[in-house]
Amino acid sequence: QVQLVESGGGSVRAGGSLRLSCAAYGYTDRSNCMGWFRQGPGKEREGVATIDSDGLARYADSVKGRFTISQDNAKNTLYLQMNSLKPEDTAIYYCAAEDPLYGGTWYSSCRFGYWGQGTQVTVSS
Repeated sequence: QVQLVESGGGSVRAGGSLRLSCAAYGYTDRSNCMGWFRQGPGKEREGVATIDSDGLARYADSVKGRFTISQDNAKNTLYLQMNSLKPEDTAIYYCAAEDPLYGGTWYSSCRFGYWGQGTQVTVSS
């Protein structure tokens, strides 16, 4: 059974930084994508960044140049380094992993089907 557990959220002032982590348990298929999504207050969930098995990263335009996605395969952990945070980055951030057979969310050519419980990021002005 796949379990994704996020950590690292919190409250920061605009311009600050946070690093989110996502520990993946029971998810060992290295050929699939992993990614980060977020849902701000009153907004729909949106994709933030993805990384594929070759390490190719893709970003939403709103976070390019500020966020960096990475993974440590030895630790089975996904990261999101967030710099120059803005109040509009305030959201619940979700880690996601691809389920190529049954995933219901398509983003960056990946079919996501496994989700973490989310971690809150709050950026104040």
